[in-house]
Amino acid sequence: MEAFAFAHGRDWRSCVAALASPGHGLGFVYFTDALLDDSSAIVAALRSETGVRDWIGSVGTGILATGTEYRDEPAIAAMIADFESFSVFSGRAPLKPHAVANFGIVHADPQAPDLPGLVCDMSSKIATGFLVGGVSSSRSRTVQIANEVLSGGLSGAVLGADVALATRLTQGCRPYPGRYRITEGEENLIVRLDGRPALEVMLETVGGERAQLLVGLPVPGSDTGDYTARNLVGIDRQNGIIGIGDTVEPGMDILFCKRDAAAAKRDLHVMLDRVKAAIPQPRGALYYSCVARGEHMFGSRGAELDLVKQALGEVPLVGFFCNGEISRDRLYGYTGVLTVFR
Repeated sequence: MEAFAFAHGRDWRSCVAALASPGHGLGFVYFTDALLDDSSAIVAALRSETGVRDWIGSVGTGILATGTEYRDEPAIAAMIADFESFSVFSGRAPLKPHAVANFGIVHADPQAPDLPGLVCDMSSKIATGFLVGGVSSSRSRTVQIANEVLSGGLSGAVLGADVALATRLTQGCRPYPGRYRITEGEENLIVRLDGRPALEVMLETVGGERAQLLVGLPVPGSDTGDYTARNLVGIDRQNGIIGIGDTVEPGMDILFCKRDAAAAKRDLHVMLDRVKAAIPQPRGALYYSCVARGEHMFGSRGAELDLVKQALGEVPLVGFFCNGEISRDRLYGYTGVLTVFR
């Protein structure tokens, strides 16, 4: 039998029926929010029809499969991986102290309090410190799958060291030149940068260019210039203050960046080349992409997944469009997170 079984389409019952099972392993399932009311039936059918007991996944406003993205319609993508060592966890079934945890695949509730803190705490329980995953997205309520349908907090699975994989993150923004030190700020307000009013520095940096402006928070210790992009949520013109979608404090560095389709495409190619160099012939893959990417960034539906397929080939791939992407110990935005398995 195939080591990675895979099915996707608009009819979830047909997909479940077509999902030939390796007989054991860990299942991944992602479905659009049009199928929310069927989520319990989907999990029950997957277990019954495949014989695979353990399933993790999420609802999304859109889902991803090999070379295909589905939005605004009922659709499902499911994959079974023949992993031997893994443990499924959730708030209802916490990770056992003796569980072998070398790598984590997680899904998060967007309403969970202190979500960045939850991600960081979960990362501390992993031997490598490395998580991948995404925050559930939906036009109504959100659910996660972790051997049952649930919501709240984090859920997913940890993998043992015998599961060979490679993972990379690709950004969807282009930084402007310059990095600035916060010299005055609190909560989500940046008052002064390098001793000057923050708004003055921002306007000088962008030079009047019209773009969707974001604030990047550099990742300490990154050797690739990695950063987390946060939305600009407010401007106080009178006092020269800017507000962002995260907390700040004096001494932090920031940079300004913008959404840029051309830069996103270039960075995706670089990321895919690095993944292929690490694992030239992957057997399966997971891809988590921001809800603002896909056709919104790459110009047409499926264009982003076409690029991934061109690089990886006809590899079973599943994932979804996220309200935030998780890589290592951080919550990102406007990114794509790819993980491939040997």
